[in-house]
Amino acid sequence: MRGDLADVRLAEYVFAPHYASPMMCIASRAASLHAERNGVEIVGQIVPGDRFEVLELAGGNAWGIAVGPGLVGYLDRTVLELEA
Repeated sequence: MRGDLADVRLAEYVFAPHYASPMMCIASRAASLHAERNGVEIVGQIVPGDRFEVLELAGGNAWGIAVGPGLVGYLDRTVLELEA
């Protein structure tokens, strides 16, 4: 959850001005997961094949949840492909 956006699955637990349904994607290559958009703080890594639930696409970034470790953050959106 961010101050302006939350996963719709949290709607009964938290208030947010906007909610989004996750779009399931798969990482096509390794990438760093960042705490902030265009930030330097790395909160984790994803590797090819990792699942990532996208809640927002903005510019070159995707914000969402790295499913395996359960980490939330920003990724370079070019590393993601829609799950078939």
